[in-house]
Amino acid sequence: MRRLSLLAATLCLFAAGGALAQAARSDLQPLPAVPPPPPEMAPFDAALEPQVTIKKRDNDTVEEFRVNGKLYMIRVTPTHGVPYYLVDDQGDGTFSRRDNLDQGVRVPMWVIGTF
Repeated sequence: MRRLSLLAATLCLFAAGGALAQAARSDLQPLPAVPPPPPEMAPFDAALEPQVTIKKRDNDTVEEFRVNGKLYMIRVTPTHGVPYYLVDDQGDGTFSRRDNLDQGVRVPMWVIGTF
């Protein structure tokens, strides 16, 4: 019996709270109009997308990744074993071997301009 009276009191409390909330909503302001969508993005530049060349050599698969015709990464996938990467970090044609591309934090080395 005690649970039933506690439940009834709780329901009355929630009903009274709902009525007060409805009364408080009468002074709300309408939302501002939705702004127009932003102008279109810059046109897609296919030259900035990496070009991938896949070559089969003996038992290995070699994938060459280029941007603007410049080779920046090679992925070698042997038939038996784990793939590895050769990456040109500095852009000078010297490749360093990596077993995976995720080595934690790497500082961005973007080319801003060349002379």
